[in-house]
Amino acid sequence: MSAPLHRVWRLGADVDTDALAPGHAMKHGMDVIARHCLESLRPDFAGGVRPGDLLVAGPNFGIGSSREQAAAVLVALGVQAVVAPSYSGLFFRNAFNVGLLLLTCAQAERLEEGERVGLDHADPLAAGLLRAGGERLTCDPVPPFLVERVRCGGLLNELKQRLARGTP
Repeated sequence: MSAPLHRVWRLGADVDTDALAPGHAMKHGMDVIARHCLESLRPDFAGGVRPGDLLVAGPNFGIGSSREQAAAVLVALGVQAVVAPSYSGLFFRNAFNVGLLLLTCAQAERLEEGERVGLDHADPLAAGLLRAGGERLTCDPVPPFLVERVRCGGLLNELKQRLARGTP
């Protein structure tokens, strides 16, 4: 496998935004929120996740409030992408706006805790997933404008770069 490998962190279905960015931490900055990310579901996550790791979950990832910090905290922790069969609409929009890649994959629940997978595609941000044995799990295509947003590091960075280039 020539693509970089990403460690899988597994979660179940219906992960809500309060688990990602707990209410008690919201009065603090992102560094404190990050220390509490997923503490109610995976107490080992915030201290163990490494840049480039993948968060893999069941359906309905990001349900709950519209807090942007729920997606931003995963970016702050260095999560490469979230892989799930479905997402809350608000979380989906917030994630791409802060530069977090979401891969919609009907087969996400086949991935195992600690497994190392590669993003398999000529464009790694519009990828499927490649397992160690060569099995490819297909993900829904990511629209090019969202791929560009992730590449830029989120909507604000994308707009700054457009302004610097003089393009609308």
